Amino acid sequence: MSDWESDRNPGWGSEPEAGADKGGSGASGSRKKPAIPPESNRDWKLIEKLVMSLQSEQRKSRRWGIFFKLLTFGYLFALLFMIQFPLGGALESAAKGKHTAIVEVEGTIAADELASADNIVGALRKAFEADNSVGVILRINSPGGSPVQSGYIYDEIVRLREEYPDKKLYAVISDIGASGAYYIAAAADEIYADKASLVGSIGVVAGGFGFTGIMEKVGVDRRLYTAGENKAFLDPFSPEEEEEVQFWEKVLETTHSQFIESVRKGRGDRLADDERLFSGLIWSGEQALELGLVDGLGSSSHVARQVIGQEDLVDYSRRKSPFQDIVDQFGVSVGSGIARYVTESRFELR
Repeated sequence: MSDWESDRNPGWGSEPEAGADKGGSGASGSRKKPAIPPESNRDWKLIEKLVMSLQSEQRKSRRWGIFFKLLTFGYLFALLFMIQFPLGGALESAAKGKHTAIVEVEGTIAADELASADNIVGALRKAFEADNSVGVILRINSPGGSPVQSGYIYDEIVRLREEYPDKKLYAVISDIGASGAYYIAAAADEIYADKASLVGSIGVVAGGFGFTGIMEKVGVDRRLYTAGENKAFLDPFSPEEEEEVQFWEKVLETTHSQFIESVRKGRGDRLADDERLFSGLIWSGEQALELGLVDGLGSSSHVARQVIGQEDLVDYSRRKSPFQDIVDQFGVSVGSGIARYVTESRFELR
């Protein structure tokens, strides 16, 4: 058989069919399948691997797509939950008997913190309004913060004491009750602390940074355009002006005077005649007792049991919801916080 005829033969490369005539005229018996060349077999295996690989990638892509969709859905659900319930409610127990109400002042006192005036004032109102609360303890562990927020809380404590004269409010300082936190405590009927607590720091501080020296070394020019001669007041990237410093010091002195006046009004003649009281120094609880900054040494439990006479405590503090804590971990606020601290003046009671 010629090469050309062999190529046309469908049984190329195979033996003659069993039972067929040698002349090729037999029609009975089974036919063998054509043999596949080795090269074609390798091609089919490569194609099969490619198809399987594509299917595997598609399955992985679908799984990741589902995962990210669920993650996005969960994140949006948490945001919606926080909008509806931004803070966990007070831990007002179902206790129907008489009890001592607790309101926490924890951390920095600021409008965007848990220890904001809105949160603390709201909790104090509930504590005073509760029929079964026989007294209120303001448990403080704070280095201070905004003079405005502290002033709001101070004024509300004074108002609530006048509205509910039969309910006493006791401030109890744990680790620290300084600056704006002591400002708040001064409005209480009495103040208690531990002998090692840090108390006082009756002063005002404002701070920032100046970058003019670094800018000169690096070769950076400050280009600032304003309308109003004092609009760039205390700009950290411009040379310090003596007139601006003097003006700012007067603002601080005015705020300090307001702080002193509030402390004197709250503490009265219990304060010792010591000029260092309002110098910004901070004292231990034992020293504070001698200076009249506190009325006694003891914890919240001690005050509830020995002073108020009702040791059952019910916490009325507002707290973050669990979802808020989760979402807070996603926030990237460290960099912006540092930048804000570096470039802006800070104005706090300390």
